[in-house]
Amino acid sequence: MRRENQSSVSEFLLLGLPIRPEQQGLFFALFLGMYLTTVLGNLLIILLIRLDSRLHTPMYFFLSHLALTDVSFSSVTVPKMLVNMHTQGQSIPYAGCVTQMYFFIFFGCIDNLLLAVMAYDRYVAICHPLHYTTIMREELCMLLLAGSWLLSCASALTHTLLLAQLSFCANNIIPHFFCDLAVLLKLSCSDISLNEIFIFAVGGLVIILSFIGVIVSYGHIGATILRFPSIKGIYKALSTCGSHLSVVLLFYGTIMVLYFFPSTSNSNGKDIIASVMYTVVTPMLNPFIYSLRNRDMKGAMGKLLRSEIFLSK
Repeated sequence: MRRENQSSVSEFLLLGLPIRPEQQGLFFALFLGMYLTTVLGNLLIILLIRLDSRLHTPMYFFLSHLALTDVSFSSVTVPKMLVNMHTQGQSIPYAGCVTQMYFFIFFGCIDNLLLAVMAYDRYVAICHPLHYTTIMREELCMLLLAGSWLLSCASALTHTLLLAQLSFCANNIIPHFFCDLAVLLKLSCSDISLNEIFIFAVGGLVIILSFIGVIVSYGHIGATILRFPSIKGIYKALSTCGSHLSVVLLFYGTIMVLYFFPSTSNSNGKDIIASVMYTVVTPMLNPFIYSLRNRDMKGAMGKLLRSEIFLSK
């Protein structure tokens, strides 16, 4: 690598959340509790789907991978934030910062794509119920999952390789609680035009196309539901996609509220709030949404509890 492309910065300083020193302990306990809830809740979903044969369907296959992605996505940033809050440390090595950025983009892309894939699964289940097992066969499910992982890996890797070509001369202070790509580009003293072009290109490919896929799928679902002759049929159709629709509204609703509506807070404050929603709040709420709104998940939970009580006697 040429010398001008090498970074003279060996580490970055993460300023963390804009919290007063006397509030550090309170917020540390709050975020630790939320992170543990995220990990345990999503791992419980994976366990239930694994143990209950009634949940061995395409919908729950994708849900288990969404739960795994949520745990991984939150684990990329929250543990480091908690360590920094506890030790009052701010430094992160250059290599560690780039690695954190890679996995943040990687799991963020998978989350987007899995939501679109799950919306397609619900579309097939409601609009083509008689052909559901034929369309959503195991080979297609594996192909959709592998495609999501490969596309996310390629996106994150390209961002990382382009970032590695940039130089960081003097300013190494990151006004965030993790190594965000947009913030790192602002710190660079190199030409970042290629990086920005790729950000817009990938944003259009992954985020916008995923969102359009969700909208189109639920548009067809809505049109199909309106043709149902009975209220019971409408309720049954809604119950099969209610949990996923709630997660979609939470995920994309956060983006719309924080980025497309005016706010009196500064831009950096909005970015931090959005990141907290993505990495802490949304992954924590997903298990509750799928558990409380899904009859099959509640049944699997009851079955597991009954077996545990029986074994303990």
